[in-house]
Amino acid sequence: MSIKSIAAKIFAQYIRNKIDKWASNPEATQKKVFKELLEKAKNTQFGLDHSFKDITNHKEFASKVPVRDYEELKMYVDKMVAGEENILWPGKPLYYAKTSGTTSGAKYIPLTKESMPTHINAARNAILCYIAETGKSKFVDGKMIFLQGSPELTEKNGVKLGRLSGIVAHFVPSYLQKNRLPSLKTNCIEDWETKVDAIVGETKDEDMTVISGIPSWVQMYFEKLQQNTGKEVGDLFKNFDLFIYGGVNYEPYRAKFENLIGRKVDSIELYPASEGFFAFQDKQGDKGMLLQLDSGIFYEFIKSEEFFDENPTRLTIGEVEVGVNYVIIVSTNAGLWAYNLGDTVQFTSVKPYKVIVSGRIKHFISAFGEHVIAKEVEQAMQEATKQTGARITEFTVAPQITPEGEQLPYHEWFVEFEKEPHDLQKFLEILDRSMQEQNSYYLDLIEGKILQQLKIKQIPENGFQQYMKSIGKLGGQNKLPRLSNDRKIAEVLEKI
Repeated sequence: MSIKSIAAKIFAQYIRNKIDKWASNPEATQKKVFKELLEKAKNTQFGLDHSFKDITNHKEFASKVPVRDYEELKMYVDKMVAGEENILWPGKPLYYAKTSGTTSGAKYIPLTKESMPTHINAARNAILCYIAETGKSKFVDGKMIFLQGSPELTEKNGVKLGRLSGIVAHFVPSYLQKNRLPSLKTNCIEDWETKVDAIVGETKDEDMTVISGIPSWVQMYFEKLQQNTGKEVGDLFKNFDLFIYGGVNYEPYRAKFENLIGRKVDSIELYPASEGFFAFQDKQGDKGMLLQLDSGIFYEFIKSEEFFDENPTRLTIGEVEVGVNYVIIVSTNAGLWAYNLGDTVQFTSVKPYKVIVSGRIKHFISAFGEHVIAKEVEQAMQEATKQTGARITEFTVAPQITPEGEQLPYHEWFVEFEKEPHDLQKFLEILDRSMQEQNSYYLDLIEGKILQQLKIKQIPENGFQQYMKSIGKLGGQNKLPRLSNDRKIAEVLEKI
């Protein structure tokens, strides 16, 4: 065992103990973060506009600071991007994470000298918790790959900007730099297909031990490796034992991954975003992710069914319940205040506080009042693939409101199979039964003859890649919505 792997074990236990300390005092930890955020920002323009100096508790904060999304906070961000200081947070940001917005064009999410370390430390701590739990640390001596956006940055009024994953690439610790792939030159390639081909060339003969990225794009990398070498990924990388992912649920992809790899490997789920690093999986046997309560982020939660009410109740960490769907609201040391991420979460545990991402508040199907969320369709797909031995590459679901003839409407599942089930009708029935068991609204609509049983439309090989390429979102941190309440995606897929 190398000195590096021995040191990693010692450091891992130290960090695990620190995490356990704040995780066992959640409410006190969040109150401390809340007070520190308000004190630090009380003399910023936002702090003055919302009387931060007069706020002493969460109730007062909720009355003075409304929940906002990016578009509603944009008037402040625009001033920052124009070069003004002390707007949302003291001074200027270190970076802007540039992402694509839905209605406002490009979004510029600030990253500050206080917030940037929380992104780095959380990713590091996820790996250290894995080491502390399993005792496995040999992988630190092998090569690691992080499939991410280009690290090339531009500048706007004295502040550098780029994709979050590209910004984070500049903060990889020096002790990991020589283990890290791909090279800077390859990482800077913008065209995703060209980039993946170059990554395959750089990594196929290396001792890869850790691979990280969004599952759909890592899957593409694995497929190209297999095509290039004629070998299963596990034979190519004999010491590859840890897959780190975030952004989407891994379970629908797991069967195909294990087929490509040729064996099972451990995995760690992360919950990062440009707005903050919110949670990570700290136990292998637990799918819940530990909410980062001590990372400069103050959390509020609104029940999903109340979110669009005029005055929904804003809950703090001590008021949430297991199994309820909440919209997650954050205030951060990057200067985001009562900010609606658009994500929904469910708590799997409150001792300690652990979450799963259940979907997006704007990504659901309720064309008939069924309130279907991503977690439900992913669970149904997991059951269908497990029971039939099928493997999928990708899928998404949309309502078919006006079918031809006098048929009842239905939910249409667009599925790209890597291995088709022997009995597609059985596969379909498992999906539909699971949906009825999970969602009482959907069950009522089926039994009431408002909806008919769901239908499957098979998408040809690489069809979803074609779709993502057609909208300019192939690769990187881009994700396919699992659900749509309209047929915009469906209409493009039908043509494919």
